Amino acid sequence: MSTSIEAIVDSTDLSWQWDFYRGLHGHPELSGQEEWTAAQIVAQLAAYDATVIDHIGGYGIVAIFTNGDPKDSDATVLLRADIDALPVVETTGADYASKNGNMHACGHDMHATALLGLCAILNANRDKWRGTVIALFQPAEENGSGALAMLDDGLVGRIPRPDVFLAQHIIPGPAGTVFSKEGPTLAGSDSIEIIVHGRSAHGSMPHTAIDPTYVAAMIVVRLQGIVGREIPPSEFAVASVGTLEAGHSNNIIPGEARIVVNCRTYDESVRERLNAAIERVVRAECAASGVTAEPTIRYFAHAPITKNSAEVFARVRSEFDAVFGANSQDAREWTASEDFTNIPRAYGDAGRDSSLYWFVGCTPVDQWEAAAAAGTLERTIPVNHSGEFLPDFSPTVRACTIAAASAVFAYVGTEGS
Repeated sequence: MSTSIEAIVDSTDLSWQWDFYRGLHGHPELSGQEEWTAAQIVAQLAAYDATVIDHIGGYGIVAIFTNGDPKDSDATVLLRADIDALPVVETTGADYASKNGNMHACGHDMHATALLGLCAILNANRDKWRGTVIALFQPAEENGSGALAMLDDGLVGRIPRPDVFLAQHIIPGPAGTVFSKEGPTLAGSDSIEIIVHGRSAHGSMPHTAIDPTYVAAMIVVRLQGIVGREIPPSEFAVASVGTLEAGHSNNIIPGEARIVVNCRTYDESVRERLNAAIERVVRAECAASGVTAEPTIRYFAHAPITKNSAEVFARVRSEFDAVFGANSQDAREWTASEDFTNIPRAYGDAGRDSSLYWFVGCTPVDQWEAAAAAGTLERTIPVNHSGEFLPDFSPTVRACTIAAASAVFAYVGTEGS
């Protein structure tokens, strides 16, 4: 099967992908606001013989392609692409750059374009596959709410039950290279808001106050010791203070201080220990400074750990190796987080153990090789969420489209395809 995937892709008219991508890139929409983007996707899907359901959890869309008798035991595969953008000002200088103050700085425009490419391939090559393929276009990935919103809006009951769940993401790396691995792939994430409730006073009379600014400063210092002194070096954890704020006047000791911590882990037990240690430190520092009110601790923006199935990885990786050759490489664990895993988790343990998330490099190869030779990869290569992040379109969209087709056809491809 793998030897002919490129032939199948090349036999399909994908000439529209460039104009479609340029349109999305030049018109980015933030999480929960993807109305125009969703309309473009639905319009493209209208050209294919598929059941399309839109406005799931906001602007979520599914296109269900079925080939063969649904009563047969053919595989059902779901492949997801995110579609939202970021509040980043684009500085790429591209003639199709966004001018609305937002930007597709994480490549979701590429993900959507490639998934639509897969839809075109499925539609044009029905003699090459059998089963059910669900193309899922997810809004609001960047704020971590989109997958859950689609699930809360009845996604599970509106689509056939998938046997396999797939997703891909472009990253800095030689354009056209596909990176995959089994096991933990993206970190789980928690944001924790901490409110220290002190007692306000005049700045000249600190002895009459319970100063939440001082307590918050001690908490921030103490938090740094959790990862360094309580989490073993062999286990990954990050606890970063992203917000520290208190007061609005130079002569008033405020009544409250606010801290927001972002945590990342690759293991659920480490996550539980880290969160428990943070709560312990917060309460202990409050007690040490005589704070009488309990601190307010609120968890939000949780993203589960993305952990690839060994079985799905083995099956798909063999296809990647056959198609991409030396450009199929091992991925490393990324400290970024995703909400994709919420979708397979909605199907219990069977779903949790049946997913694969891979990466595709998108940096111009000559730029990557020059930076590698100079030892400046981390300083000179634009990364996701940067205003300079711009994929090398042709090799990237081709690799993303072929990778999507290879992974899906690993399950639904027929003999000789």
